[in-house]
Amino acid sequence: MQKISLKKAGITACFFLLTVFQTQATDNLWQFSAEMNQAYWLVLNLQPDKALEILNKISNPAERLHKIYVQSLSETVDVLITEDSKKFEQLEVHFKERLQQIESLPDSPEKLFLQAELNLQRGFNLLNLNQNIGAVLAIRRAYNETQSCLKKYPTFIPIKKTNGTLQVMLGSVPDKYYWFINLLGMRGSVTTGQKQLQELSLSKSSLSIEATILYFTVKGFINQQFPEAAEGLLECLSRQPDNRLLLFLTINMLTKDARSEKSLELISTLDKNNQGLQMHYVEYLRGEALINKGEYTAAISAYQKFIAGYRSQSFKKDAHYKIALAYWLLGNESQARIYFEKAKTIGREQSDPDKYAASQLAENKFPNPKLLKVRLFTDGGFYKEAQAASLDINYTELKTLKDQTEYFYRKARLEHKLNEVSLARANYLETIKLSADNPWYFAPNSALQLGYMYREQNDLAHAKKYFEMALGYKKHEYKNSIDSKARAALDQLKNP
Repeated sequence: MQKISLKKAGITACFFLLTVFQTQATDNLWQFSAEMNQAYWLVLNLQPDKALEILNKISNPAERLHKIYVQSLSETVDVLITEDSKKFEQLEVHFKERLQQIESLPDSPEKLFLQAELNLQRGFNLLNLNQNIGAVLAIRRAYNETQSCLKKYPTFIPIKKTNGTLQVMLGSVPDKYYWFINLLGMRGSVTTGQKQLQELSLSKSSLSIEATILYFTVKGFINQQFPEAAEGLLECLSRQPDNRLLLFLTINMLTKDARSEKSLELISTLDKNNQGLQMHYVEYLRGEALINKGEYTAAISAYQKFIAGYRSQSFKKDAHYKIALAYWLLGNESQARIYFEKAKTIGREQSDPDKYAASQLAENKFPNPKLLKVRLFTDGGFYKEAQAASLDINYTELKTLKDQTEYFYRKARLEHKLNEVSLARANYLETIKLSADNPWYFAPNSALQLGYMYREQNDLAHAKKYFEMALGYKKHEYKNSIDSKARAALDQLKNP
């Protein structure tokens, strides 16, 4: 990639560039030229090499700031998708060069925006590579630069993307990190962040598509409004059916929205549109959809492809555990035990699925197959199959408290999906009662779901009670994600 460094430029070139930046009028919207927009869309289509070919041809000094943004975004997306450590090292060099160039410019909203964006992008990459201290420092710099831009240049629209993203991140930070974020002087609000992303998405800025994608991603993964988020992304996809980033995010959202059949349909579309960055994580999502559907042999194949291709150790413990479960449900106990034992030593316990897999592996036994089938069918949106599997369970045959508790939890989840609210509520409450202080996620997620139920009924007092109850559970497999969702929900109650 062409390096951007003022050190390597001649004195005349430096003077010329600075003169251009000083005299250029601020673009409060950020609207790219046709050529820059083409490169930008290739980045969002996960085709960084093709985007680079166009970017290398753009030499107009007036577009230099836009070019820095698109180049940095392209490299950041590449590293986040591939998790290639060598590419990250190269990106670190480019980050320093670009930041040095930006810092040499006179004060402007563009300068602060780019400083904030580059630091935020760097923070994402550092988080993804488990370099948490460096990530927090980069995010703090991004936060301070964003606040400075908002204060000095309140009409500069693009900063709403940076601030909106930061507000969501900080507003939904897990409970155990909340004190640290406060100590660093950072504050966040999911509601504020989502409003800013929506405002930018409705503007004429070239960054509006990014804001739209972020808006629906927040609505789903943070606010738990999966149906609205999935429909919003599907609407975006209807206008850009070949966009690989949109396909990838929509598949993720459909998986969370218990729509495995539609997820598999879009995965098939993505299979045919395979130019650009390889997305091995899609094989994990394929495995999730197939195991939910009851196609266990095909699920095993998908998980194995994921394990072979994915560079990171994240989700690999869960993938091995899921292969063990698939063999277990196929009645192949010997293969199930092989992968069960492999899962104990492979991967890391950072993502929630890996943490959950680790907690199950620590029990050193396979789950009740009938309860497992109810869970998987429900998670995939195969509700008739889930009901049939549920009817096959005789409660008196469940000998452990955990299985008895999970029985009521699975019934509640299925009834909730079928909009049988009264039955679901009763079974969530029974789950909470039976769980007591045991470190299972059944009770905290039951409390979270009860909060959502009461919020939908506009019973805000009870909603608040159950969101706070969800936060109150101190140890369980999904602590980080449930805390984030409960905190975001409480923020929305305060700032409707």
